[in-house]
Amino acid sequence: MPPDGPPEPWRSFLAEIDTAVDHSVELHCIGGFAMAMLYALPRPTVDIDFLNVIPVEETTPLQILAGEGSALQRKYGIYLQYVGIVTVPGNYNERLILMFPAAWRKLVLFGLEAHDLALSKLERNSARDREDVKYLARAAPLDPRVLETRYYLELRPYLANTERHDLTLRLWLEMLAGY
Repeated sequence: MPPDGPPEPWRSFLAEIDTAVDHSVELHCIGGFAMAMLYALPRPTVDIDFLNVIPVEETTPLQILAGEGSALQRKYGIYLQYVGIVTVPGNYNERLILMFPAAWRKLVLFGLEAHDLALSKLERNSARDREDVKYLARAAPLDPRVLETRYYLELRPYLANTERHDLTLRLWLEMLAGY
């Protein structure tokens, strides 16, 4: 990951956001963008999924400025997407990875650490999510013990239907045994 910024069109898109905001704004990024920038996932994406904005009052203004249907989306074909329905490990913010530290003056992007990013996909557990977890197992790589410990200590207490998610984790650990 180059410290001076992501490739185009992300670089120009994010530079316009940096210019438009009038104070420091921090995004906690997840999904395909975070995987592509931090772990070189080759799958293209058209959005930056984020689960948190600091300060939180900037969530709606950012969505208006750069979200789906915005002028910036029309200009660049990409957009910001607030993802408020995903559950992540409780202490994820202690492990955030600063992305592109020298790229902007006011915009600060963080991505989830690989185990946290993988666990953010556990509830939905789609075919794409499982492929992403397999990719992270090779690229990061993932430590199955860290994944399991973090699940039980930091994610499971916040989940409904824990039996289903316990099974998903067991199946994931079996799937990852070959990586």
